[in-house]
Amino acid sequence: MDSIKLQNLIEQISLQYFNRPFLHEAKINRRMTTTGGRYHLDDHHIEINAHFLVPQYHEYLIGIIKHELCHYHLHLLKRSYRHRDRDFKVLLKKVGGSRYAPDIGLRRQKKFNYIYICERCGLQYPRIRRINTRRYRCGKCKGHLRLEQNLKAKNK
Repeated sequence: MDSIKLQNLIEQISLQYFNRPFLHEAKINRRMTTTGGRYHLDDHHIEINAHFLVPQYHEYLIGIIKHELCHYHLHLLKRSYRHRDRDFKVLLKKVGGSRYAPDIGLRRQKKFNYIYICERCGLQYPRIRRINTRRYRCGKCKGHLRLEQNLKAKNK
């Protein structure tokens, strides 16, 4: 989907579900990973994550557009438009928009290099950096920590 088709889709959804026109610009943002879209308060344009523009995520895209249009219309009507506000939650539920962006596998996975285990309770602590086991203890039972696996040494 290109930006012209996205613009037309947002205008159509705005008229269909909100009975108000979308009069500003819709943009495609290829750098987004954790969010589905973004509404800009300063110039009122809406950005949509490019990863949701493929046909297999069309239902997610509709929910994201409804979410951003809730921000858009409430802000222009000078009503409360933030996620925590009642007006926003009521309107979002009314139009059937998505509350959160679905995870389609774009988030980066943390790569843990070390695994520490508590000697008393057995709780595991995956860590990216090494820690001083003489200085730090288990947060649950205050037991001593032991380096169980050095994954960094195995990867080399």
